[in-house]
Amino acid sequence: MTMEIREKAFAKLNICLDVTGKMEDGYHSIRSVMQSVSFGDDITIVPKDKGGYYVQSNIKYLPTGEKNIAVRACRLFRQETGLGPEHALIIIDKKIPICGGLGGGSTDGAAVLRALNREYKAGLDKAGLEAMASKLGSDVPFCIAGGTVFAEGRGDRLTRLTPLPESPVVICKPDFTSSTPDLFAALDRIKIKVRPDTDGLIDAINKGDLMEVARRMFNVFEDALTKNRKTVINGIKSRLLDLGALGACMSGSGSAVYGLFYSGEQARTAVEILEGEGIESFYTVTSQELDLSV
Repeated sequence: MTMEIREKAFAKLNICLDVTGKMEDGYHSIRSVMQSVSFGDDITIVPKDKGGYYVQSNIKYLPTGEKNIAVRACRLFRQETGLGPEHALIIIDKKIPICGGLGGGSTDGAAVLRALNREYKAGLDKAGLEAMASKLGSDVPFCIAGGTVFAEGRGDRLTRLTPLPESPVVICKPDFTSSTPDLFAALDRIKIKVRPDTDGLIDAINKGDLMEVARRMFNVFEDALTKNRKTVINGIKSRLLDLGALGACMSGSGSAVYGLFYSGEQARTAVEILEGEGIESFYTVTSQELDLSV
């Protein structure tokens, strides 16, 4: 029996995010360009002889049982393939801020599916893994391979785009978390005044024009924030632009905000300055689609 299976779980950013309505199943329909980055959690799966599936983490309040998507991913993989450990400890070294709109839970679930597929030689291709991932959550299919992707429906209809050139990114996490259901409910109560130019953004990505990409970064959830939280988000966006970001945007339903940079040196300096101002900040780079071939 393999003693430890290790996998990296990469964060995701929403370069743009539009909510276009509600579907018959109750989910909101979205149009979003998603992008993976090299920053993420470290997942270790340790097969056991008994005890079911359970999580240990460096974050005390992270769910350890069925409420944790990594546990559900382990169980789902075994149910669907007949492979994988019957019992396992899943160790999550959490680096992605929780409730930040960065896909932290989704990417952990995707990493578990990837790792088990490879380790137990299940032979699932990307489409097979994405189909399994869609049973775990809306963002999980994207997190299987990452890269630069246009997502529609509830976020699980994926179209690959020309990869974004490797670009420095600064991610900032305000000292409040954000509830996705609450923000969807808030969005339902308001009239969306401004929407992202999603088609223009996709065109800019396909042309490799980073400046035009940055100009079109926009997230409709920012309009659904309370006044105080909107002030905080706008303040961080302004600071990122002051420090050299080409564009800045909230990711997902927040509360994390990120800036896209040309220069790694500028981005690293921005992290130092923002940290000095008491804003939790991380340096990373955009990443390309994972090679899932075994």
